[in-house]
Amino acid sequence: MSAPRHQIVIADTAETYLCGEDETLLKAMERLNRKGIPVGCRGGGCGICKVQITAGDCLRRRMSRAHVSVEDEARGIGLACCLLPQSDVTLQVLGQLRAPVLAAQSRWKT
Repeated sequence: MSAPRHQIVIADTAETYLCGEDETLLKAMERLNRKGIPVGCRGGGCGICKVQITAGDCLRRRMSRAHVSVEDEARGIGLACCLLPQSDVTLQVLGQLRAPVLAAQSRWKT
C-alpha cells in the first residue's frame, strides 16, 4: 500500500500538486515539469530549495544549519528536499527558489 498523498499549495502562485508522505516536497514539485526551477543537491546541504510552511505539518529530515537556523525552523522554514508532508501543506518559496518559481508562473499565465 502506498503512502497517503497530500495536496501541496504554493501560495506564491496558487499552484497545487500532490505529494506522498514517502517523498519530499521538492521531489514532488519536480513533477510540475517546469524549466528553471533549481533543485540543488537534494540532500539538505546547499539551501537552494528553501521554503516556509505556512499551513500543515511536515516530517523534517536533517538539513544544514548553515541554511536553516533553529530560529528559522521554529518559523516553519526548511528545505523542500528534506520535508515530507504529513498533511495537506501550504508553502511559500524563499531565497534562490523564489525568483524561478515566480518567473515560471508568469510564463504560464501568458
